[in-house]
Amino acid sequence: MKKIIYLFVFICTLAVLSSCSEKSDPDYDSQNFTSIYDNDQFSAATTPIDFKQTADGGYIVLGERRLDGPNFRGVYLLKTDKFGKFEKALEMDVQYVHPVGDLINVGNLYYFFCMNASDQQAQLVSVDAATLTATVIPVTGGITYPSAASQDGNSLLLLSFNHVDKLSMVSRHDVSGALSGMDEPRKFSIGAGDEVDEPIMNHFLRTGKRFPFQVGRIPGGLYYFNGFENYTFSLVFTDLADDGADGVVNGQQENGGFSAVYPLGGNKFAASRFNFGDNYFLPNVNLSTTGTSMSELMGGNTLPELVSNAPVRIIKAVVKKKNVVVYASDTRSKQIGLFFYDEATGKFLGSRYLGFSNPFEVAGVMQTTDNGLAVCGTTYLAGRFPRICIIKLSEEESGTVIK
Repeated sequence: MKKIIYLFVFICTLAVLSSCSEKSDPDYDSQNFTSIYDNDQFSAATTPIDFKQTADGGYIVLGERRLDGPNFRGVYLLKTDKFGKFEKALEMDVQYVHPVGDLINVGNLYYFFCMNASDQQAQLVSVDAATLTATVIPVTGGITYPSAASQDGNSLLLLSFNHVDKLSMVSRHDVSGALSGMDEPRKFSIGAGDEVDEPIMNHFLRTGKRFPFQVGRIPGGLYYFNGFENYTFSLVFTDLADDGADGVVNGQQENGGFSAVYPLGGNKFAASRFNFGDNYFLPNVNLSTTGTSMSELMGGNTLPELVSNAPVRIIKAVVKKKNVVVYASDTRSKQIGLFFYDEATGKFLGSRYLGFSNPFEVAGVMQTTDNGLAVCGTTYLAGRFPRICIIKLSEEESGTVIK
């Protein structure tokens, strides 16, 4: 049985405090809250991967849980109401491991990829948020080690890793798990030799660096993936018509590359990159989608307050009637930092830091249907035990950071 710790932070003047009634304000409570989801198994470890707002105004969280036996993490799902209150949770069978984001909404269902623990074959899972029931769907194409996923209309894009042939692979699927618009996944060589895939396997086994794998599409244009190609962690552009890249932005083997990219239109992106532990934001950068270029030559805004090789999430949002790009990342002060930039110019507009007492780490950020912002992350009880948290900021509260 699960329980929840509610922490509501009110920013009020003393005059307002003295005039407040003891009754809760439902509108305020749904627009501003911090919720931490505890577990009756004190040493249990649950961490979020992605989250979405549901039709009832609540939230569904895709997460992972530590297992006693396998090297991989199990699948954990959590549903809340619009106030951030816990409704239900689901721990999938230990046969299904290594869930990856994005959590994708198609129709009335939510989808994500994971893999079979015994043979590492990719599996598609559909979830009914109302009942929090999951259905496992086999994936065609002989795909192993799913790495990242995203939505392409009503189709699902999947980046995966072929350990035997040492390939990064990109495939498009319909919600039945079948390949869509292609006869087989598109293949990209990571290079020859056993040592080339060692850092990738360490990622899956959690015995080394965690890489920011990503796959997506420029609206109406090329597809892209952030992964390994030709010995290097690279941003690769492809039309998916055949194997091979149309364009590549190379990193520094496994030590540098992009930590996140978000297409803004044409060849313009909001991006972040890492290089030997340092972090750089590029809120308005043109990337060449043909030929070869180097991410280390692209400069960017340095962020010394971020942890080494920081995880980064990027979204577009409208805040105070401005089109902005929002970056979310982990800071050295063990908070989640939100950084706001003008979408058109890349000008810095302001920042906000979330978290208190315990360490906090980001998993996802979104603009909600009430025009506020919601952040999903991990916090650590007693500094040791990871728990899922959701922090909700109202439209008004989000706007206070814009200069």
